[in-house]
Amino acid sequence: MAEEAALDIEQPAALLAYLHATGRLAPGELVAIQPLGGGVSNRTVLVERASGANWVLKQALAKLRVAVDWFSSPLRIEREALALRWLPDLAPPGTTTPLVFEDRAQHLLAMQAVPHPHANWKTMLLTGALKPDHVRQFGRLLGALHRNAAARLEELPADFADRTFFESLRLEPYYAYTATQVPEATSFLTNLIADTRALRLTLVHGDYSPKNILVHRDRLILLDHEVIHLGDPAFDLGFSLTHLLSKAHHLRDHRDAFAEAALLYWTTYRQAAGDVAWAADLEPRAVRQTLGCLLARVAGRSPLEYLDAGERQRQRDAVLALLPAPPDTVYELVHRFLAGV
Repeated sequence: MAEEAALDIEQPAALLAYLHATGRLAPGELVAIQPLGGGVSNRTVLVERASGANWVLKQALAKLRVAVDWFSSPLRIEREALALRWLPDLAPPGTTTPLVFEDRAQHLLAMQAVPHPHANWKTMLLTGALKPDHVRQFGRLLGALHRNAAARLEELPADFADRTFFESLRLEPYYAYTATQVPEATSFLTNLIADTRALRLTLVHGDYSPKNILVHRDRLILLDHEVIHLGDPAFDLGFSLTHLLSKAHHLRDHRDAFAEAALLYWTTYRQAAGDVAWAADLEPRAVRQTLGCLLARVAGRSPLEYLDAGERQRQRDAVLALLPAPPDTVYELVHRFLAGV
């Protein structure tokens, strides 16, 4: 595994010296440097320039900032830079941040910062600020990415076929680790891992979550692409539906609204994805991925921090009750899961 870079971008003086030494900033140019919180796998810093051309710098960590040991090669920053080069051609216009520069030796990249004012969509959702138009955008963005990448599979760089980072940041900490913690789900999760590995249908973002969405002028902008890979689009659907359903569970006063949002998201995605070759059997796979993620987010290496102990236990029990006969449709999943919590 690659070692941590010598530079720590969260140290303002060191970062400023680096930016001048590498010619990223003009001699004498002053900037404001502000570390950004919220992530466990990277150092992230906002660099505000007098010109207004602000940057966000990301530097990948080898050991993630979580309570249990969790490691992943910092070379994954190269995957994110590759994604930033390709996503403008695959996602709807204005939904990604342009790449500014990449430094492989320091395991970092810089992208254009999303202009102020903006808000994190996860933060908005946890206050109950749920807008149907945002949900539709969420579905259209993912549907377009999956559809357009599937149409251009032969053109995509070979690096996207490598799933090392998806294995270390998703399959192992979410499904494999959870299988060791919840014996009743071991068989289901083991089969889910095998099924996920078997498919290479389109580009899969791998971290398609409200926490990786900024809302600027009512438009959704997608961030954090370090586990993007060729795989099963059902994983993205399960990962994202989990966040809507977990919030429906957590925010009881908004339960019906989040249940409706989950269904709206699914139907909008299907319309945006169109008549792709793998559409026919996508829904039951998406349901199984959702069940796996719902369980992993209460028993895996990265539990949802807003769920308390009682909510985590209820979510675990509700998923386990569904595993012997998983729902066939997203509609059935939404209603059966919420009836169980």
